[in-house]
Amino acid sequence: MNMHVRNLGNAFIFLGLYGTTLFAENAPDAVDIHLSAARNAAGFDFPGTLARLCVAPEPVPNTVRDVAPASALARDAWFAEPAKVFDNLYFVGSKIHSSWALTTTEGIILIDTLFTYNSEEEIVGGLKKLGLDPAKVKYVIITHAHSDHVGGAKMMQDRYGSRIVMGGPDWDSIEKSVYGYPLGKPKRDIVAIDGQKVTLGDTAVTIITTPGHTPGTLSMLFTLKDNGKPINVAYSGGTAFNFPSTVPNFDIYISSQSKMRDAAASSNATILMSNHTEFDSAYPKVRMLALRKPGEPHPFDLGKEAVARYFTVTRECAQAARTKLMQSAK
Repeated sequence: MNMHVRNLGNAFIFLGLYGTTLFAENAPDAVDIHLSAARNAAGFDFPGTLARLCVAPEPVPNTVRDVAPASALARDAWFAEPAKVFDNLYFVGSKIHSSWALTTTEGIILIDTLFTYNSEEEIVGGLKKLGLDPAKVKYVIITHAHSDHVGGAKMMQDRYGSRIVMGGPDWDSIEKSVYGYPLGKPKRDIVAIDGQKVTLGDTAVTIITTPGHTPGTLSMLFTLKDNGKPINVAYSGGTAFNFPSTVPNFDIYISSQSKMRDAAASSNATILMSNHTEFDSAYPKVRMLALRKPGEPHPFDLGKEAVARYFTVTRECAQAARTKLMQSAK
């Protein structure tokens, strides 16, 4: 069994074929307690989230620089076939990043738009492959203004007249950016507010502002149908610690994760979705659908308890990182 080891303060986390095990060299300290809580919450449902946030979080300098998007990866590294996932939800994302088309009686709500270099093929081409008309995308909700999610927003706005919904602070960051949008920026459109409903036909998406990953990160609640059965989703708009590593920033992130946990519980969400496939295993789950037999549960439907555990993972990993910062400052 291949195992990877990373030293985290006084704890070693072993990632292997059969999940994660956390051992402390000495008596558990506050960091170890948070890491252990995150590991227990992740279980076998959210190993990617645990690995990214607790095992190998990426430290961010105190100043986040405005830089141009990274060069395009080879097509084989990102291309994914589009797929129908629920009665009214279609995957038009890549192996790494998700984009979702939520169909309604009056058109389509698109969630996130990938990179500039692959949004044409994955989103526009994917919709057409699925028999959907890109011109019917009436709203595009951008979870946060990073190049891997906002890349196709200008295309959808210019070509199809789609209304772009984004958090105010993230609209601000786009407008201030000098290098991040070499092919042009989407024009400021709808500024999302907490609790706002983006309604199209028979469908409403409720916006939950969850600053942290970026100042304007948006998460969402909405309802899907699985063979006609309504099923509720909690959509996490920003997960990794991309913000400058300071205690106040971790406090903001932790508060937002608690807020989204409570919102998910209140809406009886049994599905957790994200915009990176490493966090919700969207890419393999989409492929699993071809093997689903009649009467079997949907691979995305994990239950309310699992959705709550996702936000325990994100909070506890953030608490561990925050605690380490405070310890290092002493």
